[in-house]
Amino acid sequence: MNIFRTVFLMMLMTILLVAIGMLVGGRSGMVIAFLFAAVMNFVSYWFSDKIVLAMYRAKPLEESQMPWLFEGVRKLTQNAGIPMPKLYIVENPMPNAFATGRNPQNASVAVTNSIVEMLTKDELLGVLAHELSHVKNRDILIGSIAATLAGAIFMLARFAQWGAMFGGNNRQSGNFRLIMLLFVGIIAPIAAMLIQAAVSRSREFEADATGARISHKPLALASALRKISAPAARYGENINPTTAHMFIVSPFNSRTLMSLFSTHPPVEKRIEHLETIKLDEI
Repeated sequence: MNIFRTVFLMMLMTILLVAIGMLVGGRSGMVIAFLFAAVMNFVSYWFSDKIVLAMYRAKPLEESQMPWLFEGVRKLTQNAGIPMPKLYIVENPMPNAFATGRNPQNASVAVTNSIVEMLTKDELLGVLAHELSHVKNRDILIGSIAATLAGAIFMLARFAQWGAMFGGNNRQSGNFRLIMLLFVGIIAPIAAMLIQAAVSRSREFEADATGARISHKPLALASALRKISAPAARYGENINPTTAHMFIVSPFNSRTLMSLFSTHPPVEKRIEHLETIKLDEI
């Protein structure tokens, strides 16, 4: 169901992009803005793993440091049918984890020292199963496409705002078109953020379900989410908002109006969903 929802949301964002492009500059304006955004996100897609790992000063983990962790991840990757990723540790008081890499063959998974200290072995492996699910489901690719579309929408919306303020050739376009341009310039970015957040939330539910199948221990992941959600939100000021969607739990407080734009569904709903999964169905 989440896969169909993701496809629907991506189509909705594409339709929004086409509509804005046609309104702002016709077909040529739409194509130029979309191609520019696509180039930027193409570069980001190929180098995002190195950028994010460097951003959080992630250090490569050696098997001699945590042999039990490597053994557990190796079993999880065998269950998932994907290659062994590179493992990293991040010195950070926020208990969290994230995966990055453009495909399963070039994937990296990072954990903070705080989450390693806070969780039991089964809980931590449940978290890593969730992150490996993002790799297996190619959610990074989906996120890159969503970012490309959202970036193009933001650009066209900005063009619409400037067009409404300074392009007032009313003989050709009329007041109605100027009003529409101004309306699109304000509403389109909000719509893009909402759709992009909805795409990310759908992928989180899917990663929880896939992670439960990989680890065979859905309750361990549920327990981990229960333990780390509140502490993780206390350290959001140290996190770049553009990377928030990568973490297993949101590093920001979701009990505000900004929860509409949250890249993660409520932890309570994720736990509830995991607790309904029966072991004999995995």
